[in-house]
Amino acid sequence: MVLRTTLGPLSLCLADKRGVIQSRWCILKEMTLPGPFLFQTRIRYIDTDTSGRIHYTAMFRYFESAEIEFMRSLGIVYLGHEFTFPRVHAECDFKLALQYDDAIEIEVCLTKLGRSSVRFEFRTTKTGEMAAKGVIVVACTNKKTQRAIPIPEEVREKLKVAVTGQSK
Repeated sequence: MVLRTTLGPLSLCLADKRGVIQSRWCILKEMTLPGPFLFQTRIRYIDTDTSGRIHYTAMFRYFESAEIEFMRSLGIVYLGHEFTFPRVHAECDFKLALQYDDAIEIEVCLTKLGRSSVRFEFRTTKTGEMAAKGVIVVACTNKKTQRAIPIPEEVREKLKVAVTGQSK
């Protein structure tokens, strides 16, 4: 099973290979099934350059949007805590051109859960073909000291159910 989210209009559904099972926001409270999280959106005009393709830096915003929805699906939000998760590593490889209004699907996998860091891997597809792939590593830090701290246990427990261990 995969959890899918689509922006514009906002909707969310839990689906299997046969089709939609549920379509309600309450699913976001807790996701207990391991597996990829799928985020669907379109390339916005503002994110393209003069060649008509996505600007290389914009892909990281799409990864971040997918990451935020993935975390929300686990019951984790980034605001309102004494800790934060700044990016400490980012990479992206493009395989196909992405242009304005292309429909894309971003698969998010949590592949490593460290003491104070989390590794997310992203696969972006356009019409079923790999268009981009990337990695983001975030580190749990104390907001005041800006120093790395262990991931709080309540957050760690929610993240553990999503670790796939699959590097792509």
